[in-house]
Amino acid sequence: MIELTAGHLVGIAVTLAVVSAVGVYSGRMIKTASDFAVGGRKAGPVLVAATIMGTLVGGASTIGTAQLAFRYGFSAWWFTLGGGIGCLVLALSLAGPLRAAERETVPELLGGAYGDSAAVTASLFSSFGTFLNLVAQVLAAVALLTSMLSMSDWLAAVLAVLLIIAYVVFGGVWGASLVGLTKLIFLYGILAVTGPLAYSLVGGWQGLHGALPSYPWFSLFGRGLQVDLAAGFSLLVGVLSTQTYVQAIFSGRDAAAARKGALLAAFLIPPAGIPGILIGLYMRLNFPNLDPGQAFPVFVLKFLPPWLAGVALATLLVAVVGTGAGLALGISTMLARDIYGRYFGQTASPAQKLLVSRLVIIAVAGASLVIVLSGNLKSLILEWTYLSMGLRGATVCLPLVAALFFRERILPQAGRWAIILGPV
Repeated sequence: MIELTAGHLVGIAVTLAVVSAVGVYSGRMIKTASDFAVGGRKAGPVLVAATIMGTLVGGASTIGTAQLAFRYGFSAWWFTLGGGIGCLVLALSLAGPLRAAERETVPELLGGAYGDSAAVTASLFSSFGTFLNLVAQVLAAVALLTSMLSMSDWLAAVLAVLLIIAYVVFGGVWGASLVGLTKLIFLYGILAVTGPLAYSLVGGWQGLHGALPSYPWFSLFGRGLQVDLAAGFSLLVGVLSTQTYVQAIFSGRDAAAARKGALLAAFLIPPAGIPGILIGLYMRLNFPNLDPGQAFPVFVLKFLPPWLAGVALATLLVAVVGTGAGLALGISTMLARDIYGRYFGQTASPAQKLLVSRLVIIAVAGASLVIVLSGNLKSLILEWTYLSMGLRGATVCLPLVAALFFRERILPQAGRWAIILGPV
């Protein structure tokens, strides 16, 4: 492990101070459960995009992409490439109808079309799929924290979960969007530095091709055509089906703002994967015995000036924690509204509903810690993410499209069975 210097610590402290100040400001904007869940439906295109990207561009698209590229090369691009395609389809086809639906959750929308049982089933399956992605973010945080600090894997996992809880409990969607926007400015700045640096250090395209064979390292299908196409498709249907991303659409001030926000995210997400791929390949060539999960943070520590490395490390930490927080918020919104609100909280006050939302966040974050510590500390981050997206898409995607565009032609029973049998 590389020891952190005073320069590193200054960079970390300044970055965290800026993000924390934005978080405190966003927390003051939370007055009701609606503000917490959908930002009071006041978000413009930039904040809609920031909410989507604040969750999608995180640990998987940076640390996880570098980890997979370390092992397989350019096939690691499918996470951000598929995410961008998913956002494009969301913008061009679903954003308007979703925003016009005036709902807070995907299961709530499905329940209106197919009945209460469909809403509950979709909520449970979608929450579990989102939970798997939360596990991926905790794994990314463990890789980052153990690269930065002299701590054990289990302690890093505990710290990661505590940070995720703190991040979202005091901010909800306003926290995810405003802090997400701040994080994205820092993160894309770091990617703009580290990507070209890795490309230069490895000797450019000629250096890469001279050191590595074309297959599997420079193929989008380096893990096999079927495996990588499935990975990309899982991102496409996952983005269209996931509460966290659809919640960003619900939070838009109108359909036009929601559509423009999704379109902006579609163009900004795919390039975010390229620096991670270049870093993963460089570290594979020069540090072949390194833990692949540490490729990105170790590159930052070794090759950036200390103050900038500190900024980068803090930004990665906020990216990982912010993504995990956004996912936890999505689960909380579904379970608190579609199960608690439907069956237990009909007479609950707004303050009680807000409390339940925050307690659910604590519970699901704690459960993710148990999964990570149950023999999964060294598993591939993106494998959890692909599994998560695929499960959510199989459960929700087709029933959601049918509910938005063919509601009068679909029998409620057919919609309910599609939700139940989709994951099978």
